[in-house]
Amino acid sequence: MADTVDIKSTRSVKRFLAEQMRNIAPVFTLIVLILFFSLQSPVFFTLDNALNILANSSITGIIAVGLTFVILTAEIDLSVAAIANAIGITVAFFTMQPEYVNINTWPMYGGLAIILTLLAAFGLGSVTAFGVTVIGIPSFIMTLAMMQIADGLSAVLVRGQIAYNFPDFIVMLGSGKVFGLRWSIIVCLIFLLVAHLVLKYTRFGRYVYMVGGNREAAEYSGVNVKLIIASVMIISAMCSGIAGMIGVAYFGSAQQNGFNDFLLTAIAAVVLGGTSLFGGRGGIGNTIVGLLVLGVLNNGLDLIQIDSFLKILIRGLILLAALVINVYAQKLKESSG
Repeated sequence: MADTVDIKSTRSVKRFLAEQMRNIAPVFTLIVLILFFSLQSPVFFTLDNALNILANSSITGIIAVGLTFVILTAEIDLSVAAIANAIGITVAFFTMQPEYVNINTWPMYGGLAIILTLLAAFGLGSVTAFGVTVIGIPSFIMTLAMMQIADGLSAVLVRGQIAYNFPDFIVMLGSGKVFGLRWSIIVCLIFLLVAHLVLKYTRFGRYVYMVGGNREAAEYSGVNVKLIIASVMIISAMCSGIAGMIGVAYFGSAQQNGFNDFLLTAIAAVVLGGTSLFGGRGGIGNTIVGLLVLGVLNNGLDLIQIDSFLKILIRGLILLAALVINVYAQKLKESSG
């Protein structure tokens, strides 16, 4: 009897570790980083610097929202940064075509440019969704192909030039402020909140977790798995597109390869926060923690003026640690039943 109790106790501990390790590790990492950089730099723990961290993380955050949906279904999207770049260039391209309309209708034309650009993002996401769900191409390969397509679209539209013209509404969202708070932060927070509510309280959100947790069981339960996967691919493309539009205004220009660093950063934010690469575990709360870890890390390393090459190495090591924890937590879950 005692042996049976010990076995059950051991399994309970393993199950607890499997469920909570992904959540505890990133929060602990965030606390350690905040304490470390607060001691190293008097500027770090100030309101202005906190707002700076949030602003610098806002574009990544919008992209990471879409990626969270994708990774929760145990899929991957490698095209997010390329789509963000292509859509940022596309909104600039449409904005720079006033010769086809009366200049007096410019405000209306700016709105048309935004609508056409959003349709372009939806179209790219739909192509990815079709390839993954209808043709059956693995998401890794399909989104890799879409990354090349989006990069090619960027190259064709920009042709090595740099664009600076964007609709006024996009400029406001990218570089404007309200009550001292950047609009890009507000947009990111809205995306995070809406995504959290969708995943937590809607049938679609439950289906996303079901598909990622056990795809076969989800099918037996009557869930249209292909429709859910197609939907999250389109959501990811739309989030990337909106991030791209706001991002080019935030940076002040649209140019080829302007978002290259955002692929690794967005994936790192989702994984660092504790969302499982194997699907079905995690969520927007985890993504927020991951964004803060990356934002604090990048900001703190800049403040203490560490070597830029060493900063890349440190980020890579922290990401590797997160991947190890992710995989180990999955093994604990499997062994604990």
